[in-house]
Amino acid sequence: MPKRVVVLAGDGIGPEVTGAAVQVLQEVAPDLQFDHQLIGGVAIEATGEPFPEATRQALQGADAVLLGTVGGPQNSPWNLLPRHLRPESGLLALRKALGVYANLRPVRVQPGLEHLSPLKPELARGVDILIVRELLGGIYFDQDRKIEGSVAYNTMRYTTLEVERIAKIAFWAADQRKGRVTSVDKANVLEVSELWRRDVTALQQRDYPGIHLNHEYVDSVAMLIVAEPGRYDVIVTENLFGDILSDLAAVIPGSLGLMPSASLGDGAGLYEPIHGSAPDIAGKGVANPAAAIMSAAMLLRHSLDMPHAAAKIDGAVSQALRTTPTRDLGGRASTTEFTEAVLHALGRTAVG
Repeated sequence: MPKRVVVLAGDGIGPEVTGAAVQVLQEVAPDLQFDHQLIGGVAIEATGEPFPEATRQALQGADAVLLGTVGGPQNSPWNLLPRHLRPESGLLALRKALGVYANLRPVRVQPGLEHLSPLKPELARGVDILIVRELLGGIYFDQDRKIEGSVAYNTMRYTTLEVERIAKIAFWAADQRKGRVTSVDKANVLEVSELWRRDVTALQQRDYPGIHLNHEYVDSVAMLIVAEPGRYDVIVTENLFGDILSDLAAVIPGSLGLMPSASLGDGAGLYEPIHGSAPDIAGKGVANPAAAIMSAAMLLRHSLDMPHAAAKIDGAVSQALRTTPTRDLGGRASTTEFTEAVLHALGRTAVG
């Protein structure tokens, strides 16, 4: 049976960058089937819900999900809705529906683009970090959350099962890279982090003795990831810390437009660029689709077992970044022109 990919273009520049990614996927995997559905603000406008039932049903039996962006400007009327009806709640519901508990975010400085990084070229050169973030647990998902008058609270909670399953992903990834894992916590303050450190250590000693493991506090990593980024190979951490650290690390390549991601679980994977909906440039044709296209490459690699096609896309994107940079990279290329450059590097020029 042909593989089916659900495409959730979403809001802002989402339709532009996912459109580019779909063109590239069609070039390297012409037998793929694409099922376009709604999420986020556009879903609210059409159905009254950020994650409508039609989208939920479309996920059944899908082989992978390609997501654009979710959300609008700060003054959007969507942000005045009850929290469960806001666009971002649709994203959380999507992750939960797919059961994707491991977010993989590669932080890679492209050769020849070191000058784009805010770091000195000698620090930026060769940076290649994979951040593995737990995605379905911790403070974002615990139900013990409330505002009571002048007091508000959220509860961070993890189980050994949740810790072990995300750590296994990190050790598996490290085994294909340099064999080093840094587990990030705050064990000097938080009991949750004590459990995290204990369980990650036990798993490494029992099942992954060939992987080098070290533990670091999150505040230390927040400094060292920009001061000495070359010290890291694979970083694994819980939801809140991973959210902050991965956004911090995103500045290293020089543009959010260069940051793809994959979210994996036991079923269909979720693939998306990490940048926001950028409503200020939506519809202008200037958005950088590189991260969305590289997310599509991750989709081929992790969900469709097509590593050679994924490698071809990554190579084509690297070439296009050097020859046809978009405005966020100091160039002048439009979204369409960059996509055409990628397709040309793959052996064809875009049509239409």
